[in-house]
Amino acid sequence: MKILVLNSGSSSLKYQLIDMTNEEVIAKGNFERIGIEGSFLTHKVGEEKHVIEKPVKNHEEAIKIVLDQFTHPEYGVIKDLKEIDAVGHRLVHGGEKFASSVVITDDVIEKVKECSSLAPLHNPAGILGIEACKRLMPGVPMCGVFDTAFHQTMPKKAYIYPIPYEYYEKYGIRRYGFHGTSHRFVSERAAALLGGQRPDLKIVTCHLGQGASIAAVKGGKCLDTSMGLTPLAGIPMGSRSGDIDPAIIKYLMDNEKISVQEVDTILNKKSGVFGISGVSPDSRDIEEAAANGNERAKLALESYNYLVAQFIAKYGVTMQGIDAIVFTAGIGENAGSTRQGICDNLAYMGVKIDAEKNKKRGEEIEISTPDSKIKVFVIPTNEELVIARDTMNLVK
Repeated sequence: MKILVLNSGSSSLKYQLIDMTNEEVIAKGNFERIGIEGSFLTHKVGEEKHVIEKPVKNHEEAIKIVLDQFTHPEYGVIKDLKEIDAVGHRLVHGGEKFASSVVITDDVIEKVKECSSLAPLHNPAGILGIEACKRLMPGVPMCGVFDTAFHQTMPKKAYIYPIPYEYYEKYGIRRYGFHGTSHRFVSERAAALLGGQRPDLKIVTCHLGQGASIAAVKGGKCLDTSMGLTPLAGIPMGSRSGDIDPAIIKYLMDNEKISVQEVDTILNKKSGVFGISGVSPDSRDIEEAAANGNERAKLALESYNYLVAQFIAKYGVTMQGIDAIVFTAGIGENAGSTRQGICDNLAYMGVKIDAEKNKKRGEEIEISTPDSKIKVFVIPTNEELVIARDTMNLVK
């Protein structure tokens, strides 16, 4: 069975074509600047890279060009599009309507649209991808896999906000969490490395990238997570603030004479480690600046490590203990100094890191020492494979 996995952004389209007989990625790519001047596709087959520069007005045109690459006379990977058995779509927000992946129907599409107010940049783009596939690939089954679904096992005490309850009833304002497919993949993999899933197994998963979130996973179920109603909440990120005193918003509006939209831009695009350091949203640039003596860059890294460690420790309360900590995503998989800095803050809990093992980048490895009271793993995430597996199981 061959599954096409699509991740539709507002002006981008990432994809993978996966052969599920061996879970091998046979082609993948990214169409950028859809509907914008200078749109182009980067298509990869193994080590080969093909760049197609072509103006496209919408996602349907972009998907049509992507499908053409799969059957290309020189570097095609299938003979006919009929070899694609199903399409799996990454969908960001399912609200309280979806607690698991689903086969896409007209009713599902309407419910995803109803959740668009909770993810105005992402859900409409996902729907564009779905509707384009319906027209271009009629009859091919499609499934939706939601970023929020994994976190729907949180108890109410974890997701409810301490604001008037009527706003939860009227608008669904609550903690939802994101990066669910990533947290699910790495927690399941960590459980396997620890000898198999157990009801009492307590794992803290740290998805650390430009966007970042942490989850408390007990017995394979999420009990709490750091992101909230939106992906702005939780730990500081590349350019997002994470949790702050909400009164800061009004204070900035009053003193800077700016609108709430301008404050929202500041918190989403000018804050986080970028805001503190003044260097860049990219942790690699900040680490380089810190190494060259930039004190604000050093402060940004120290603050980041401290706040991530705080969340990990907090989830020890949530689960009444921690068996393992997992680092994943761009920073989590590659930044040994960040992992070390976070774990140094957790030394009081008996966390110990093997300095040599911690030098590894982008590979699955246990980096804790044999006498560490909590196991620490680096596990590369694979959200596309989760989507493909769910899609295969649903259409079967």
